Amino acid sequence: MDNNKLRIGVDLGGSKIEIIALGGDGGVLLRERVATPQGDYMATVMAVAGLVEAAEQKVGRALCVPGLPLFPPAKRNSRQARPGQVTVASVGIGIPGAESLVSGLIKNANSTCLIGQPLRRDLQQLLQREVRIANDANCFALSEAADGAGAGAQVVFGVILGTGVGGGIVIDGRVLTGANAIAGEWGHNPMPGEWNSHPPSPLPVEGGDGCSPHSGSGSFENVALGRPGGDVRPTCYCGRKGCIELYLSGPGLAADHRRAVGKPVAESAATDLSAAEIAQRAADGDALCEATLQRYEARLARALAQVINILDPDVIVLGGGLSNMDRLYENVPRLWAAHVFSDRVATKLLKHRHGDSSGVRGAAWLWP
Repeated sequence: MDNNKLRIGVDLGGSKIEIIALGGDGGVLLRERVATPQGDYMATVMAVAGLVEAAEQKVGRALCVPGLPLFPPAKRNSRQARPGQVTVASVGIGIPGAESLVSGLIKNANSTCLIGQPLRRDLQQLLQREVRIANDANCFALSEAADGAGAGAQVVFGVILGTGVGGGIVIDGRVLTGANAIAGEWGHNPMPGEWNSHPPSPLPVEGGDGCSPHSGSGSFENVALGRPGGDVRPTCYCGRKGCIELYLSGPGLAADHRRAVGKPVAESAATDLSAAEIAQRAADGDALCEATLQRYEARLARALAQVINILDPDVIVLGGGLSNMDRLYENVPRLWAAHVFSDRVATKLLKHRHGDSSGVRGAAWLWP
């Protein structure tokens, strides 16, 4: 292992940008977060480049390397160290989307200002070095499979439940990218059991027909299949209807609760309860918030059961802000058993080991 190597990882999320600097031994030298500029591509690019420059200057190589100027002369060969200087840091970026293998432009990003943009090219021009980009869920899965909750498992499915919903697959310690660079992107599959569903009812439903998500569980029903009125599922930014992300992301949970309590659609989303507030109120005995969480758990169980039926992972690791609801790890496996095509389910559902910074660690390790 090169103890003079400095690795920088950046997790470019919908609400925050996090940066980490790792020394040659993998130790954390610096970790910082800033808010993501909203809806402004160039401001986002400049924020990332500025964080990288600042990190190099702060870590400096406490270890002794001055940072690279943010706008170095265009013709400088950045892969060569200048006299008296060790090579500048490698940079890996985790993004909530993917880079097209055809055009090099960003696609499938829930931070929509990134879509169609040459993010890698722009960052490489600013930083004057090669930059590696990967899906943020792939970075998360790699980190947790390497030395996190999924360490030692052959097949790990990493899930991000945050501003958006993503997934990444690691097999035998290596990220599976796929022929279209979308391996693990379960967040834009349709949520099972939601076809033609009407807004959720705040009233409990006893019993059931054996097919609905809470059938026979005595929990709260939200699905009404086959009713007239056409496809009333919500529309995703990707243009599809009923995407998993619309139900299992933080904004999706808040929107579901809004519908359940009959809040006017036109009312500002800024007044919605957060996932943490909903969880706390449910713990305090609020029946409507408890109903919202039960719907969320049932949906998560159905969505993950599809993954188990196809991939059959040893471990599913949850990350992102919603993964901090500890009740998920008991309730979801209990619920998914009814939807998995097996007489038993050996797959484990585990909480991240490295906190919600696991993805940024994986981004740094995009460089060996």
